[in-house]
Amino acid sequence: MWDILQQLDESIFHWINRSWSSGIMDFWMPLVRNKYFWFPLYVFLIAHVLFNRSKPWWLLLCIAFVILLSDTFSSKVLKPVFHRLRPCNNTELIIVRRVNCGSGYSFTSSHASNHFALSTFLFLALATWPLWVRSLLMLWALNVAVAQVYVGVHYPSDVLAGSLIGMGIGWAVYRYLYLKFSEPTNELAGTDR
Repeated sequence: MWDILQQLDESIFHWINRSWSSGIMDFWMPLVRNKYFWFPLYVFLIAHVLFNRSKPWWLLLCIAFVILLSDTFSSKVLKPVFHRLRPCNNTELIIVRRVNCGSGYSFTSSHASNHFALSTFLFLALATWPLWVRSLLMLWALNVAVAQVYVGVHYPSDVLAGSLIGMGIGWAVYRYLYLKFSEPTNELAGTDR
């Protein structure tokens, strides 16, 4: 059974890593996974929180906790347990290398975990934002996750597991921390538009 899942994982990996190859994707995907590329988005989110929320410190603290929890669980707990080689370090695979491979392990993708944790938390916490705007946060996380496969540093199962873990962490921090210690305000009672 494990062999079948591994073959499926590698097939999907090759489809994304090799078959999607194009000049636009070769430019976009490495850019998307670069944390400095998203710096303007982070500045915008922080500015929005500071100037438009009644308790900005609490939301920012929860955001920091979401990222810390997600990254720690993926990088310090799961990767050392599974010891899965990155596809770009697997000499049995023929891949297109688009970025430096790194020496870390592959399962789970910390990029996927962190971005899905943050986007899920913000999707829930910024309830007054229109649904289509909050949905862009999820699309952002999905784009970052797929980029990990495209550039050759993660298998699809790595980003899928990282994404699910991240969504779970984002939801849990929102549900059990952010809501519990937030004052009831109109900010949390927003409706989707």
